[in-house]
Amino acid sequence: MTANAEVAIRSFREADRLPLVQLWSAVFPDDTPRNAPDRMIDGALAVRPESLLVAVLDGVVVGAVIAGFDGVRGWIYHLAVAPAHRRRGIATRLLRDAEAALRARGCSKINLQLRATNDSVVAFYRALGYELEERLSMGRTLV
Repeated sequence: MTANAEVAIRSFREADRLPLVQLWSAVFPDDTPRNAPDRMIDGALAVRPESLLVAVLDGVVVGAVIAGFDGVRGWIYHLAVAPAHRRRGIATRLLRDAEAALRARGCSKINLQLRATNDSVVAFYRALGYELEERLSMGRTLV
């Protein structure tokens, strides 16, 4: 990284696929097969390509997020920054750009899910104005 390097947040490009697969595989090593990076990328691109944002530093993908919107609520998925590039504001920038994109589509509320045991991530989102909501999260695997 150069001394004056600036992180760029932009839409995913197909050339970002391998670095993003590597990033998500490293950051989310315990994800289930339904959350395989290639599958996540393909799903985001099929529904709304501009929902997948990447953070690029010196030509290298160092972070990413998916900003989904179903017409009722927005969702933040798979926000990740490479460990070597953390604590530099990259995750905050990714999240704020995702929020802006959702707001521009008419979204008035954003939800996200995270593991309750991931205290540092809970603290990150709280610091950015997210609050714990007393809800049960239920799911059903279809594949």
